[in-house]
Amino acid sequence: MKKNDLFLGIYLLAAIIFFIIPIKSWLLDFLILFNITMALVIVFNCLFAKETLQMSGFPTLLLFTTIFRISLNVSSTRLILSTGDPGRVVEVFGSFVGGGNLVIGAIIFIVLIIVQMMVVNKGSERVSEVTARFTLDAMPGKQMAIDADLNTGAITDQQAAERREKIQEESAFFGAMDGATKYVKGDATAGLIITLINVVGGLIMGMTSMGLSLTEALNKYVILTIGDGLVSQIPSMLISLSTGILVTKASKEENIGDILVGQLFSIPKVLLMVGITMLGLGIFTPLNFFFCAVYGIICIVLSYAIKGKKAESDISEEVAEEEVQADEVRRHENVNSLLQVDPIELEFGYGIIPLADVNQGGDLLDRVVMIRRQIALELGAVVPIIRLRDNIQLNPNQYIIKIKGIQVSEGEILFDHYMAMNPGYVEDEITGIPTLEPAFHLEAMWITESQRERAESLGYTVVDPPSIIATHLTEVIKQHLDELLTRQDVQNLIENIKENNKTLVDELVPKLLGVGDIQKVLQNLLREGISIRDLVTIFETLADYAATSRDTDILTEYVRQGLKRAISNKYFADEETTTVVTLDPKIEQLIMSSIKQTEQGAYIALDPNDTKKILKATEIEIKKLEEKGQSPIIITSPIVRMYFKKLTSDYIRDLIVISYNEIDSDIELKSVGVVSIDEH
Repeated sequence: MKKNDLFLGIYLLAAIIFFIIPIKSWLLDFLILFNITMALVIVFNCLFAKETLQMSGFPTLLLFTTIFRISLNVSSTRLILSTGDPGRVVEVFGSFVGGGNLVIGAIIFIVLIIVQMMVVNKGSERVSEVTARFTLDAMPGKQMAIDADLNTGAITDQQAAERREKIQEESAFFGAMDGATKYVKGDATAGLIITLINVVGGLIMGMTSMGLSLTEALNKYVILTIGDGLVSQIPSMLISLSTGILVTKASKEENIGDILVGQLFSIPKVLLMVGITMLGLGIFTPLNFFFCAVYGIICIVLSYAIKGKKAESDISEEVAEEEVQADEVRRHENVNSLLQVDPIELEFGYGIIPLADVNQGGDLLDRVVMIRRQIALELGAVVPIIRLRDNIQLNPNQYIIKIKGIQVSEGEILFDHYMAMNPGYVEDEITGIPTLEPAFHLEAMWITESQRERAESLGYTVVDPPSIIATHLTEVIKQHLDELLTRQDVQNLIENIKENNKTLVDELVPKLLGVGDIQKVLQNLLREGISIRDLVTIFETLADYAATSRDTDILTEYVRQGLKRAISNKYFADEETTTVVTLDPKIEQLIMSSIKQTEQGAYIALDPNDTKKILKATEIEIKKLEEKGQSPIIITSPIVRMYFKKLTSDYIRDLIVISYNEIDSDIELKSVGVVSIDEH
């Protein structure tokens, strides 16, 4: 058993034993002084702790000290009533506090009890209750602030986890403090009742058992009772004071002494005014001139001294700041910091700053956090930190989106306006400023707040500026998610599933495929919007086929077939019968005959005229689907799918190409056309 555990066990066990077994007066003296020592240790620890969690065990300590103190009170009561000799400490406290006068001693003791119960205990209890309530209410806001800092890159994942853990600890601490202070209040009440019992019981025992007169009994037992109450109430008051100090501690950077002295004596003109006031009181009133003059002169001298120090400090800070800036310019590593490129950046003009500023009610940071969560759930990939920056070179309402430092998209909003879009079936028109929705390039109108209700009632889709930016950012990230998936990200994904799938991972990596090969497969899937969240199925499929082929394009096709339920659900879940376009077998044969194999992989060496004809035919057929409001889906044979997708990807961006092996058996398809070059 550890020494600390043994000490706590003996401390608590002794308190229980003292309730039952009588102890000698000399031992009681030793224990009372020990209790006072512990109370002083606790109060000074609370005073100089820089933050509350440095005393996280205080609620439990509060209970231990309360029980121990009550047990000593019971032991002293037993000695007072049985022998009239509770020890030297109780007797000295009882006679010293009143200076030998019974009335003065009793009055001072009563005042002490009132202060303890009405001021210190009640105040500490109220502060603990309010602090616990505010701490719990502030938890959601603190969690959101951590998410925002994490999202903007101000802190790392580890720092975010540490901050979240600290918030939980603070909540648990103040909740425990709220309950523990009730014990202190009960302890003070119990002490008062025990004191009354000591007085009444002492008088009875003195007059009946010891043959003392009423005056003698009063002199003896009231003094002993006062001493017993003092040695109990003084540690109790110190513990209550410690509670108040701990829960009212605001700063986490300095101790309470630095804070109080720094705040009271930091403004020169305050001290100057106080000094002049004290001199005036000494001159124009009957107050003691000498004392008033001493205080006045001290305050005036301090005022000028602090003013001079402040001027020196300002100069020193200015010089130090200039030196730091000069050092920053001269530092070699500054060049290295310039080489770092943020994966995703959202830059905006000063007119959009209120949308990103939490203090002005902006929720753009929260929306960015939700984007990362949404994409993680939808596509199974962790989006890198999204940097938000204001850029004065942009138009006030303009924003741009950068991927790896290069601008890939931009947009412009009107602050205090809403964007209204016609879903296609609304005939009534509304007045506004014509514009294009930046994410999908749909025709839209900027309308004011007063027009919003009417537009919604007519059937228009109405969105606010933060939603416009968030939607645009989401679509841009989805389009470039394959570029953002690094080898380190893939390694992190592997480690995540290795805990529950160790055999699978050990078989696949690195025996069959390296991290780079798996990265290429996952990038291929993300490039076409296929979720990689089901990594176990993906890895199982790769483990099955990687032994026969290491071509990542071919392995991607096998994985897609393994994910056919997810692919079918993504594209064909809305309707039982889905309208599609198929590919002419002649085109498939033409494509297959033009494939050239190299060490770096396969490529299509198709005649430019044939390529042009195929693309034209494809555009004609997918228009039939778009006219019906259907997604442009083309079905091909498994062996041709990836080559046809490569052929069309640069010209028809949103085209969905699926093979027959990627469609669930219960999906019913209806073809409205065939891509053929014979007709064109």
